[in-house]
Amino acid sequence: MNQNSKVKIKQLSSGVLGLDEILGGGFPEFSFNIIAGAPGCGKTTLAHQFVFKNATPERPALYFTVLGEPALKMLRYQQQYTFFDATKLNTAVRFINLSQDLVERGLKGVLEEITKQVQATNAGIVVVDSFRTVLRREHHGDREVEVQTFVQELALLLTSWEATTFLIGEYSESELVDNPVFTVADGLFWLFQQVERNSVVRKLQVMKLRGQMSVPGMHTFRITDAGLQAFSRTLGLVGTRRKDPDRRRLSTGIPALDEMMGGGIPEGDSLLVAGSSGTGKSLMATQFIAAGLRAGESGIVAIFEERPDEYADRAAAFGLDLGAALKDGSLEVIYLRPLDLSVDETMQELIDAVQRTGAKRLVIDSLAGFEMALAPGFRTDFRESLYRMIFALTGIGITILSTLEMEESFNKFPFSSYLISFLTDDIIRMRYVEIEGQLRKIMLIIKMRGGAHSKDIREYDITSDGIVLGERPREYAHLITGIPERIESPQTEALGKPGIALEAKDGKKAEK
Repeated sequence: MNQNSKVKIKQLSSGVLGLDEILGGGFPEFSFNIIAGAPGCGKTTLAHQFVFKNATPERPALYFTVLGEPALKMLRYQQQYTFFDATKLNTAVRFINLSQDLVERGLKGVLEEITKQVQATNAGIVVVDSFRTVLRREHHGDREVEVQTFVQELALLLTSWEATTFLIGEYSESELVDNPVFTVADGLFWLFQQVERNSVVRKLQVMKLRGQMSVPGMHTFRITDAGLQAFSRTLGLVGTRRKDPDRRRLSTGIPALDEMMGGGIPEGDSLLVAGSSGTGKSLMATQFIAAGLRAGESGIVAIFEERPDEYADRAAAFGLDLGAALKDGSLEVIYLRPLDLSVDETMQELIDAVQRTGAKRLVIDSLAGFEMALAPGFRTDFRESLYRMIFALTGIGITILSTLEMEESFNKFPFSSYLISFLTDDIIRMRYVEIEGQLRKIMLIIKMRGGAHSKDIREYDITSDGIVLGERPREYAHLITGIPERIESPQTEALGKPGIALEAKDGKKAEK
């Protein structure tokens, strides 16, 4: 075949948010597909979303059911979803029950009825639900050849009539090897529902899709009032941009800290603020967001350990009024604490918020709360998933400040937990020290990939105006241990050295 004359295959939208990206653009038109999985996975809902998205009166969708329940019962539940369009019923979308044909005339009668209906309506979409019922009834003994013939004739019929077809069935993965229907199919889509401890996680896999490149691997999805929503495992990793070496600096909202950082946080960086409970990590994050709002920059705060109204009230206690920004939409506080959360779902929520607000600043408070909100299976790969999320968000120019609670130690000085310090561009460490019977706080910049930074260890206080940095405590050593030692003053040191002349009280020189 001449390369220039190859057939161009049109792609039809799945009607499912996020699924077209996984499919490589959508379902191929006129393809013969199977949607498989255990009961309750969302197979029927997925098919309905495609049908209501693409069916037209000129090229209607025929939805054949071979279940004992009538279509009316199925529609009673499907119409609860927002994708359901009652105006398309009996015109663009038609439901036909084949259970009686199967009982009275077997496979031959089912095939004849499907043929009759497709020819009469010029159908553009055909769904058989549940196709597995047909095969269970006939797939035994000497009927094996008849079953294979039925499947092949059905596929040939619907392809020749240029209908995009979906067969829905409850299959097990062990049937992949010897079931003839999988060989004939152009596309095979498997839906899973996994139980992990007390959590239930839904995933899908494109096991086969002829003619186009799909995203391999397992992708999570959730069923909401809008139907299925899928989250690609490669979400955000394509189309990312390189960072400009001459990026502007964003203020942290703490002038002395900006000075230590050489002007602030480089735009598009990921900053980790680590410290134990009560050191002011969340307050620093709020000051960072408030500084952006004052500069006319929208912001997003993702929280896991308190509700949005509590977050705003706490900010107000430090003179940071977020109310106006929340009302006008320049600030979104997203409470991400549903059960069985996935990293992909979180990333999609954040990317959607960025698109809504045009935000340049994002706070994640905190990473420990984020991990606890995940389903158990996602916690295992938390570090890898976090890397992917940070890479994707900073790649579109978002500056991220994440907080991380550390367990304080007085014999070592870790920069972060989870071994994630390499994931971030910049790290600020906050900790308690005991000085003269008082519990005081110090702060230092561990690293900044974007340029030089101050090496000073600075004491700081939390006041009604937020975090205020003090001077470097020069009279103490070993501050980062949490148990510093007082350094003798130069005069005191001189007293301990022979041959040094000191000024006596009477003005005379004294020799030691």
